[in-house]
Amino acid sequence: MFNLSGEHIVLVGALLLFVAVMAGKVAYRFGAPALLLFLGVGMLFGWDFITFNSAELTQFIGMVALCIILFTGGMDTKFQEIKPIIGPGLVLATFGVILTALILAGFIRFAAPWLGFELSFPMSLLLAATMSSTDSASVFSILRSKKQGLRERLRPLLELESGSNDPMAYMLTMLMIGILSNSGAQTGIGTNLFFVLVQLVVGALSGYLIGRAAVWSINRIHLENHSLYSVLLLAFIFFSFAFTDLLRGNGYLAVYIAGLVVGNHRLTQKRTLTVFFDGFTWLMQIVMFLMLGLLVNTRDLIRPEVLLLGGLVGLFLIVLARPLAVLLCLAPFRKFSRKARFYVSWVGLRGAVPILFATYPLMARIEHADLLFNVVFLSTILSLVIQGTTVSGMANILGLAFEEREASFEVNMHEDITSALTEVEVNEALLATGRSLKDISLPENTLVMMICREGEYFVPQGKTELLLGDKLLVISDRSKELESTYREIGIDDVMKLR
Repeated sequence: MFNLSGEHIVLVGALLLFVAVMAGKVAYRFGAPALLLFLGVGMLFGWDFITFNSAELTQFIGMVALCIILFTGGMDTKFQEIKPIIGPGLVLATFGVILTALILAGFIRFAAPWLGFELSFPMSLLLAATMSSTDSASVFSILRSKKQGLRERLRPLLELESGSNDPMAYMLTMLMIGILSNSGAQTGIGTNLFFVLVQLVVGALSGYLIGRAAVWSINRIHLENHSLYSVLLLAFIFFSFAFTDLLRGNGYLAVYIAGLVVGNHRLTQKRTLTVFFDGFTWLMQIVMFLMLGLLVNTRDLIRPEVLLLGGLVGLFLIVLARPLAVLLCLAPFRKFSRKARFYVSWVGLRGAVPILFATYPLMARIEHADLLFNVVFLSTILSLVIQGTTVSGMANILGLAFEEREASFEVNMHEDITSALTEVEVNEALLATGRSLKDISLPENTLVMMICREGEYFVPQGKTELLLGDKLLVISDRSKELESTYREIGIDDVMKLR
């Protein structure tokens, strides 16, 4: 073991990032969650090479990273996609978290004495609260990297739940820390629940207003250097978290709502902002997982009693606590099949957020905080290994997956251009009236801009002969008429690019 001097930090940081990215490439090839290997890289370097035990620094970096991850998750979520499932999504994000925590806490209170640990129910509930939410970083990265479609609107449901349930777990964690440290023992349950409700309302309202302010500012400031739009939006992200926290609201909820607002409005330089935050989010995820891996004491983690308690807690969460909570929450919503309900319960991944929340008891010097941190860490690894590696496979087994076609054209147009862009594939029905482009009857103000044929791109002419499998990039000022034309021709698979 050796301590890092200031001049070595940049070098070690660069090596960590390089190894983490290479590990991510290996993980994608073998179907493992990349974030699990990021965590493993941190643990490997922390085993014998780096002395690092700053829970304060880890917590700060995790807070910054989580703000970016939640905002980007909200920004990438289309309201039209989540609108049909907003009811069950919010129920899972609130009551689902509470039910998971209560069920898991009951098991911990019952099982801990058999393993030689005397944990009170409040302490058991604190441990359960830190693990009660699904991890947005894990869910977003796995679902979006697989390029796999899910039936019954499961993908937007899972993304909405994972992006919006961290605030509830955070509030439960802080509430239990307050009770165990006697700072919250003076107030009754009713008062504590009222404070939780206030945090939710203030967080949601603040996030919406700051999100609208961000849209208004970015669209009207007219910066000469377009790179500064990303800096401006970063300022709004951190302001939404800090300002909401000052108002006693939930900052994480405010950040997610602000991202949802920004992502669903017309925005200057939206394409540039999306690309920047996509890469920056991956950087934040890697850094957060590396820091958490460095923080854990691996020798404490592999103690037999910790391994046994962490393994039992992790398995109970996967097999019973999460499925039972999902079953109760989705009971009023009849539109989901049994297979869909089972899949929702299975994709209850734990990741960096539970480990991050487990640092708060360490900071507050709660009794058994070290044990809590190690159990949460071990349970998270178990979740990523068992659930994270089977997200795609389980969807295939249950018959809920379908191949998600990837766009052949990547188009970046100015926001003021209102024309609709679509991509269609040439089939037998389209060639029924002739094999030339001029034989296709399209609405006025509609043009086939480009053709992709076996990876080659070219601009067509009227006499261009079309072949089965050609991809057509179509631009039109009459989107409604074009949709009707597609239906009349017999083209059902239309990809909207804008």
